[in-house]
Amino acid sequence: MSEKRFKRDTRLGHLGRDPARFDGAVNPPVYHASTVIAPDTATFKASGRRRFEKGETVYGRFGTPTHQMLEDALTELEGGADTVALGNGLQAISIALLTVVKAGDHVLLADSVYAPTRKFASQMLARLGVEVDYYDPLVDGPALDALIRDTTSAVVLESPGSSSFEIQDVPALAETAKARGVATIMDNTWATPLFFRPIEHGVDLSVQAATKYVVGHADAMLGAVTANHAWAHRLRETVYTIGGFAGPDDVYLGLRGLRTMGVRLERHQATAMTLATWLQERPEVAEVRYPALPEHPQHHLWRRDFDGASGLFSFVLAQPYSQDAVAAMLDHFDLFGLGASWGGFESLAIPSDPYRTATAWDAPGPVVRLHAGLEDPDDLIADLAAGFDRLTRAAG
Repeated sequence: MSEKRFKRDTRLGHLGRDPARFDGAVNPPVYHASTVIAPDTATFKASGRRRFEKGETVYGRFGTPTHQMLEDALTELEGGADTVALGNGLQAISIALLTVVKAGDHVLLADSVYAPTRKFASQMLARLGVEVDYYDPLVDGPALDALIRDTTSAVVLESPGSSSFEIQDVPALAETAKARGVATIMDNTWATPLFFRPIEHGVDLSVQAATKYVVGHADAMLGAVTANHAWAHRLRETVYTIGGFAGPDDVYLGLRGLRTMGVRLERHQATAMTLATWLQERPEVAEVRYPALPEHPQHHLWRRDFDGASGLFSFVLAQPYSQDAVAAMLDHFDLFGLGASWGGFESLAIPSDPYRTATAWDAPGPVVRLHAGLEDPDDLIADLAAGFDRLTRAAG
């Protein structure tokens, strides 16, 4: 069956499945396996060489058929050469970086990257002898080229950026890096490969915190890295050396979530747009940072490169409300939960002021990050309106 001739939601229902391989089972079974018995000594000795071959199960640490099904599905969706399923999103970005860098190298990261990525780079990579610098996420190709050194081995992109939701010119930056022999890594968690495919835009390694929209139900931790042909072997070699595969139960939940990701993302997007448009009219709000809004500064790049927008965005309050006033708003929602992560069926709201080192973050008030879940938009708007009332009362 040639999957590529079918449309997106059809492919989501069929990728990563092989009923004939599993006695007709619609869903791949969960393999709980560490030891895999070889039939003879020759096969056992050859197993180390076969660990890179598709469809081979030689040792639980190298993955099972459950892993292979999810990895094959994500590889096809991303348009890559190979995918590895990992324990969480931070592990995914860390593995991607360790695939590319070595002691003495220099790495450039967008100033808007996920905070734990920043911590891993600034602490762990620095400890390993890798120099780290941050760059303005809105640089163009020539400006990025000026930052690249002879020792630069990787440029890390995140589009849109965490908390602030800038859209980067990914094709231009990837082209610039490639011309200098530098690998590019992109965190694509926000868009998923349904709405953006980094490898098709010139990126070498595409990273997802599959905990979010792939799993989609706030009940499993999962990460994934997809590589192009140039980096596929090195990626899998790095994972095998470190030993970073995800557990089979979480992988199974990722496969289950994949089946409905298309319809869920459409609902997340529709609700987010409804909320974002409503928030634009609120006097308490200075700016809504959602790339799908025409008023977003890089909306033209989003329209050019993306097929849609997910449910995560932020808004900037119109004045410097105190922490207590913001807490009064956030602590008493009926529907918006106050919790880390996102991408599940539930709506979330957290304080999320961006952290910057290479650029300045200048805003009139605090930032609130929202995830639009699958609840009715009218109920979510009523919950937000009540929150703004609390904010106003607390501010006096």
